[in-house]
Amino acid sequence: MNWKEKVIKNQSLLLDDLSKLLTIKSVKDSSSKTALAPMGENIKEALEFMLQLAEKDGFRTKNIDGYVGYAEIGPENASQYIAVLCHIDVVPATGNWESDPFKPVLKDGKLFARGAIDDKGPTMAAYYAIKILKESRLQLKHRVRIIFGTDEESGMSCMKKYVKVEPPALTGFAPDAMFPIIHAEKGQINILLRYKDTIASKDKYQLQSFYSGKKGNMVPDHAEALIGGNNLKELTDRFTEYCQQENIAFSINRTSNSLLLKLKGKSAHGMEPDNGINAGTKLASFLVNVVPKNKFIQFISERIAENPFGEKLGIDFSDEITGRLTVNAGIFRYSTKDEAQLSLNIRCPVETPYLRTIERIAEIIKNYNLEIEEVREKKPHFVGKDEPVIKILQEAYEIETGEKANLLTTGGATYARFIENGVAYGAVFPGKKNTAHQINEYIEISDLIKATVIYARAIHQLANI
Repeated sequence: MNWKEKVIKNQSLLLDDLSKLLTIKSVKDSSSKTALAPMGENIKEALEFMLQLAEKDGFRTKNIDGYVGYAEIGPENASQYIAVLCHIDVVPATGNWESDPFKPVLKDGKLFARGAIDDKGPTMAAYYAIKILKESRLQLKHRVRIIFGTDEESGMSCMKKYVKVEPPALTGFAPDAMFPIIHAEKGQINILLRYKDTIASKDKYQLQSFYSGKKGNMVPDHAEALIGGNNLKELTDRFTEYCQQENIAFSINRTSNSLLLKLKGKSAHGMEPDNGINAGTKLASFLVNVVPKNKFIQFISERIAENPFGEKLGIDFSDEITGRLTVNAGIFRYSTKDEAQLSLNIRCPVETPYLRTIERIAEIIKNYNLEIEEVREKKPHFVGKDEPVIKILQEAYEIETGEKANLLTTGGATYARFIENGVAYGAVFPGKKNTAHQINEYIEISDLIKATVIYARAIHQLANI
């Protein structure tokens, strides 16, 4: 079977359907949550779009209470199925984009939009791979099911729902990471810290509010603080000098007795905090000399800033399978009128001592009037190199690219962990920039087509395993 020829014939349809999906602003929205739209109306629209598309193309479909849906082909009486686990929700499109993030733009062979690479582009590639498989009328031993999750970016409640009501898959993959194959994923410790004392400290200046970040798994690219006090001209000059030295964009809004200080950082995925510039920690590093008695700011400056690997928290760790532990501070909230909070997204190597890591943080934060309010854990995921799914996916990748399919690991958490021997498989190719969670996110059209070809070959082999 010449899979590439089949995909090229469907290229215009693939791009048209992908563009339609990308226009849907499928960011989680609790304000529009209903019984039939547990993640909000926009995500509901995206899920319904994919299910309606699949119905039109002759798939068997199911919507599971708005949390997750799937489309299926293959013999209905087959006891086993192969799963391709995708998600149609996206993170907020923060920062200054060159174009509207929800109006796809094709430029220089790249399709720009929020979700282009994470995960709507790869989702549509996998969908068309299965569609082509269906239209080719090839014999399949197992059913093939493409699953559309709706809450991958905010806790994966969709897949937690799915595994409660649906039988487990024989094997499968998630097209939501890097090629060739990611066979090990770090676990996570997500910690919410609460500051117990927001009474204004007796400093020369008073911190009235501090705000940065919207998602725990993103490096925040914006931060702002409201400062009260006298001699604000001096503070204006100090902030200007600091931002110029750090080479970061900033702004200052002044009233009669306060300053609103704002600065810009650089967004990045929370699994790679060292690839971004954390606006929250940058602002705190300035504020620690303005309000030196504020322990909330002290903690951020002394223990979090410039500390992507956790050394200043005493939790640095690495193993040979998945490398180093990372720490991302994604959400900062402080107000003299309310309690203050700080979220930490910690990506844990396979062999990380979880309990000791949490205990160490609890010990450190006592000195800063902080306490742990909430802890959520995700255990690591690992598939051995000799599993049949690994061999099949390696072969498909090597045939279509001519390159060696080495096994990789990641700090990200994908849906692959919901299949006992599932892995992450594309769609970012080696040497290519991964723009997930960043401004001007894109997918290269040639890579989209290549991924579709690889998926078609791989899914056909898996369906006859």
